[in-house]
Amino acid sequence: MNSHILLVEDDEPLAEMVRDFLIEQDFDVTIEADGQAAINRIEREAYDAVVLDIGLPGTDGFDVCRSVRPTYAGPIIVLTARGEEIDEVIALEVGADDFMAKPVRPRALLARLKVHLRRGDMAPSSNTDAITIGAITIGDVRIEESSRTVSVAGESVELTTAEFELLLYLAQRAGTVVQRKDIYVDLLELPYDGLDRSIDLRVSRLRRKLHDDSNQPTRIKSVRGVGYLMAKTT
Repeated sequence: MNSHILLVEDDEPLAEMVRDFLIEQDFDVTIEADGQAAINRIEREAYDAVVLDIGLPGTDGFDVCRSVRPTYAGPIIVLTARGEEIDEVIALEVGADDFMAKPVRPRALLARLKVHLRRGDMAPSSNTDAITIGAITIGDVRIEESSRTVSVAGESVELTTAEFELLLYLAQRAGTVVQRKDIYVDLLELPYDGLDRSIDLRVSRLRRKLHDDSNQPTRIKSVRGVGYLMAKTT
């Protein structure tokens, strides 16, 4: 079955160009030009991924992402016309999995979509009872690989696909310092330019969700100039 993408873009020629390219790559694509309408679609329909422009009339892309992220676990790739770092920071803070600057390069977007969708394919359906195997327990954090669920002190923690992948990656290497560039290359499957902050922002979101003090973290520790270390015990 083809993956179904919701493309939220009010630039009609651009939206049609991206849609036509993705259809040629065997995707199903729905275009939505209005932010509030996009929220309604995501809440009532099933999409494998959302490609979301920031500069929408009325309800902008940040508000769309912020609104749907609590219930939509699929990948959200944000498009920004200005290419400014603040846009990228805000996008990740409100729950986006990835961001790309405009003008959109269709093949680059295709590559990003494929990476995120591969991760999504590994997640079991929410209405399937998964057998608990391969669980990782670190302190009071429990990560179930098979069901792709996380709990802290017995309470469920809702993570996006990208957040879960990062947490699992760090947990599998608990007690070892992991370089930022290795995380970037292994998880995003793209070369690291030394400037991208997406991993740092994802770590920040993870800390909040794991109730880890951002000023003095005990679960996911920063190693200055190198990367991160997930403590074996907390």
